[in-house]
Amino acid sequence: MIGYVTLGTNDLEKAAQFYDALAGEMGFGRMMDTDQFIAWGEMGGAPGIAATIPFDGQSASVGNGVMVALEVKDIEQVQRLHDIALANGGSDEGAPGPRGDERFYAGYFRDPDGNKLNAFCMTAAKAG
Repeated sequence: MIGYVTLGTNDLEKAAQFYDALAGEMGFGRMMDTDQFIAWGEMGGAPGIAATIPFDGQSASVGNGVMVALEVKDIEQVQRLHDIALANGGSDEGAPGPRGDERFYAGYFRDPDGNKLNAFCMTAAKAG
């Protein structure tokens, strides 16, 4: 149902460095690139993500309660993406680990503009 997610940025170059690193770990590159926005993903593939300078010319701001969840292949990739985010100007919002249900494993972080993201995977079925 979701085609793509767009997050505002006040520094497209810094956002590009951050999202290039995350997308590279996930096996994707840029699918669109203009002076206004950059989109990562695969044409015709799973939903993509974009960083954009707001069209209205106002400063980008963070939506309270808004978060983008990036589904990845395994627990190790959750850790790698969390580490990559922090190494590329992001900030920690919760170290990788199980959340609420041991089948849901996630690490939380913010991009350089303060947008909240997580990398997550679903692990083996709950015993019982």
